[in-house]
Amino acid sequence: MPLTEQSILLLAPNPAAAENGRKLSKKGSFSRHARTADETLYWAECAGSGRTPYRVSADFSDPNAPVCRCSCPSRQFPCKHALGLLFELLGGKPFQTEEIPQDIADKRAKQAAKAAKKEASAPAKPKKPNAAAQKKRLDKQLAGLDMAEKMVDDLLAAGVGTLAGSSAQTYEKLAKDLGSSYLTGLQTAFSRIALAVRTVQKSPERAQSAYSEALRVLIALHSTIKKSRVFLQRKLEEGQFSAEDTVLFEALGGVWKLEDLRAIGAFRENTRLVQLSFDVRYDEAKKEFAERGWWMDLASGQIDQTLNLRPARALKYVKGDDSRFDLLEIPALYTYPGEGNRRIRWDACASRPLTAEEQAAIPALAQPDLASAVKLAKGLMKNTLLPKFAAVLVPIGAVGTVGESFVLEDPKGGRIVLRDRLEDGLDHASTGRLAMLPEAIPAGSALFGLLFYDEADKTICLHPYSVVTRERIIRLQY
Repeated sequence: MPLTEQSILLLAPNPAAAENGRKLSKKGSFSRHARTADETLYWAECAGSGRTPYRVSADFSDPNAPVCRCSCPSRQFPCKHALGLLFELLGGKPFQTEEIPQDIADKRAKQAAKAAKKEASAPAKPKKPNAAAQKKRLDKQLAGLDMAEKMVDDLLAAGVGTLAGSSAQTYEKLAKDLGSSYLTGLQTAFSRIALAVRTVQKSPERAQSAYSEALRVLIALHSTIKKSRVFLQRKLEEGQFSAEDTVLFEALGGVWKLEDLRAIGAFRENTRLVQLSFDVRYDEAKKEFAERGWWMDLASGQIDQTLNLRPARALKYVKGDDSRFDLLEIPALYTYPGEGNRRIRWDACASRPLTAEEQAAIPALAQPDLASAVKLAKGLMKNTLLPKFAAVLVPIGAVGTVGESFVLEDPKGGRIVLRDRLEDGLDHASTGRLAMLPEAIPAGSALFGLLFYDEADKTICLHPYSVVTRERIIRLQY
């Protein structure tokens, strides 16, 4: 991984740490710069608040995973001093060639021995679950489903209009109980209903959208409960307690580990990914920030997503994600079960700039036309366990206005209205930015965005996120 400003920012635990590191470099806090002859290790001293300077190093033995070390007591990793050293290196500061310090040589040897041992050992296998504990868990989950089903049936029978006279605390208590029943997916759903109740009661002008959201959640809940009961009862009868290739596993509170995904064959090798867009959204029901990247596989055109979830109460302890502009080469890409734009993860990758040929090939990976994209989206949105949108790349014939609406026309003459999804929030509004592009969109380009059903006028619309040309990706979000 070449050292660039972006790669330093990606290594930083948060933007503040990166900026503090930059300031240390700018004000000349570093001294005694040194490096090894093979240029895989750089170190220096950095003035701190005490009399003794901190000893800082950056080890590039593995260029794709540099190891930063510092003698300071900071709990952030890398700390601002290590990030400052990287800015020193990026700024072209002179480093004298010296022998590697003994303490770092010892750490390298220990790390190499650990890596060799891991390489020689068999691939990690999922631990065999404790049958008795898992049976107890399933029994508790089934009991929790009974509680949730009664509440959902009562609400559907009474109608969502009765939410105005409900108590949000009732749903919050049920959400808490479902958490104790290992049903975190259902727990979140009832937290959303509680939030809808508060919205109806405190903000009458937003009542209609709150009712619509509550109804959507209730329909999804009803389907999830029915399918989950069959799923759990089968597992209980068969004594099968391991993770399975189904979205229900996660919907019921299961947490996927990479070894579990490998065990069910949910991975592909030697993948090249390019990020089409990146956004951050605050989930008020879950009290967490979701940092989402949309990625395209350059071999297949498949569009998937990464999700970095950061609870609001632990923001400084969970490393943030960010936009990526380089191409990623991933030895093993793990894919969560499901359909459509699935969640993906990896534990190692290398990055490099896209070649002109790779960039030029991206628009050609778009759907054949709008009709094909809409058909795909409709199929996914019919599944009550999937989001009510689909991320697609569609070819651009022309983009303009018809009346007061932005409209995309594909090369075959098909048209769709471009509109912001209200659920995404005002900070995600991007349709109007199409009018701010400094030049006309060139022929052969494509538009990346989310197809969704707008209940306001009962139509499927496209929320634009990026314009993809043969030369570059123009991001309308972040």
